[in-house]
Amino acid sequence: MKKRWLIPVFASFMIFTSSIVDAEAATPQELITTAKQYIGVPYVWGGTTTSGFDCSGFTQKVFADLGYTINRTSQEQFSQGTPISKENLQIGDLVFFNTSGNGVSHVGIYIGSNLFIHASSSKGVSIASLDSNYWKGRYMGAKRMVDFPNSTPEVKASTVDLTIYASREKVAFRLAEGLGLDTTDTNSPFIDIKSSDRVAGAVTALNKLKIFEGNEQGRFNPNSPITRAQMAKVLVKAFNLKPTGKNTTEFRDVDKNHWAYDYIKILAQHGITIGKGNGNYGPNDYVSNTQLETFINRATK
Repeated sequence: MKKRWLIPVFASFMIFTSSIVDAEAATPQELITTAKQYIGVPYVWGGTTTSGFDCSGFTQKVFADLGYTINRTSQEQFSQGTPISKENLQIGDLVFFNTSGNGVSHVGIYIGSNLFIHASSSKGVSIASLDSNYWKGRYMGAKRMVDFPNSTPEVKASTVDLTIYASREKVAFRLAEGLGLDTTDTNSPFIDIKSSDRVAGAVTALNKLKIFEGNEQGRFNPNSPITRAQMAKVLVKAFNLKPTGKNTTEFRDVDKNHWAYDYIKILAQHGITIGKGNGNYGPNDYVSNTQLETFINRATK
């Protein structure tokens, strides 16, 4: 299994380098969070992008986001990994089904409590139960591609160009500036931010306001990109934005069940975002440095 750079799913960034290095292996919770961010993305046969996934395109995308390469189709994925009994399933295992009558034809990701997340042909990316009559009768088996609770981290460089895309560090600087925060306290609560780091004052101030709270390991991860969905949440919290009741155009790629739906709607109500000009918001796209400046400038007016 090839381990590439691990992309954390919470907001984080950097401005002085064009490559990212992160030595943290994916955790079960990061797997779940990464997968759930795509809930509501529609089903598209052969789809491998956030415009639409088929079942194996979805599983491949989630694993790629976490830095792991797996095969493309459900049949090919079924040929990988270690067979796992249903009784020994753990978070991150792939679960396979026969929905066509001709062997393995569907795959999802186990997320615990007998639930799995998958790209359903009828509902798009959604959560289902292995206990349901439909899925119970079509279950074919499971494969462990990665032992997430015990996976070994490897350090790899990211292909994300941070001369183009924003980083958590840059967002921290810009938010602290835009909010006029006192950044003299550099006693950072994050284990990967030293008091001598230039961003220490900004992240400490933002943490006090619970705008940035880090991940499960207590890391801020200053050198990672942020998605537009994550940026929406950060801005709403930072500027204490409230719903206005104003009618706004619904974005086609942000379903009401999407975790960031309310945050994105509030941004639109306040005129901080108008989307990407094609009826979409692009929740899973990375925020560019230009977009960051636009967001901050509109929010501070």
